Amino acid sequence: MGVSNNVVGLSLAMVSGAFIGASFILKKKGLRRAGKSGTRAGVGGYTYLLEPLWWAGMITMLLGEVANFVAYVFAPAVLVTPLGALSIIVSSVLAHFMLKERLQRLGVLGCLSCIVGSVVIVIHAPEEHTPTSVQEIWDLATQPAFLTYAGSTLVLVIALVLHFEPRYGQTNILIYLGICSLMGSLTVVSIKAIGIAIKLTLEGISQIAYPQTWLFVTVAVVCVVSQLNYLNKALDTFNTAIVSPIYYVMFTTLTIVASAIMFQDWSGQSISSIVSEFCGLLTILSGTVLLHTAREQEIASASASGVAWQVDTASAISWCISIGTDDLLKNVEEDYFVALQSSA
Repeated sequence: MGVSNNVVGLSLAMVSGAFIGASFILKKKGLRRAGKSGTRAGVGGYTYLLEPLWWAGMITMLLGEVANFVAYVFAPAVLVTPLGALSIIVSSVLAHFMLKERLQRLGVLGCLSCIVGSVVIVIHAPEEHTPTSVQEIWDLATQPAFLTYAGSTLVLVIALVLHFEPRYGQTNILIYLGICSLMGSLTVVSIKAIGIAIKLTLEGISQIAYPQTWLFVTVAVVCVVSQLNYLNKALDTFNTAIVSPIYYVMFTTLTIVASAIMFQDWSGQSISSIVSEFCGLLTILSGTVLLHTAREQEIASASASGVAWQVDTASAISWCISIGTDDLLKNVEEDYFVALQSSA
């Protein structure tokens, strides 16, 4: 008995989650190093392109994305996308030990909630009807419902980039991640179309001559480049342990919506299965609220411990001045230490 397509898709999605979770940490460390020697990515710098660690993170993410790309060929997006929760666990654990971004008990509970919600979605995921040509996918993409979704997404992205990012990008994490997630939902449907085209071509039914194939490729490239740019800004500006789960929740939700509209994933499903999937999404969102709460408690604890303190010794007076950012626990290495040597 052969392995089913869903099993292959799920296995690839799990491998993808592990690689992508690790890539967050590698890129974050590269961004920190780059920020010490040049302009930070969060304020428009690109010195991270010279950092080997950042490139190691990019290669790891690329491997994860390739595995994810292939997973979408074998399994529906509603089934594959929620397994990205694995990247939350990997990145959070690694950030705790490697970046000293402490994840408290409430944060761990939030992560577990995200995982539980994902499992519920996977269990109740629908069977997918695989299109037999790029032309069929194009017909699905030009439905009024999906055109409305795609048009609304582009309008929101333009508004976020032109109006909200210059004003609130450095203080509101939802700006950068909103852009990433909205573009990501279009990336997934485009990548699924490309994957099906490649699969059909390898089976002897060439899809290369279809102009729609190259249109999907163009959309995917533009969306991926945009995602990477704004994800780098989010990682450089905010705590990795918070960026990963929020990005996952927003990206998963929007991808499921986009896929359901375009590929009609829920067509033919029972009401109980659909309700179960929505309960899974609500569980994931609850996990995100817990992560936010844990984050607020960390900041409050840091503020209560004092912004500045003084230590007197026989030979020196040392001052520790903590910069007044919205991310006090982001990285202790980013604080400024000044030593005033006495002349006694």
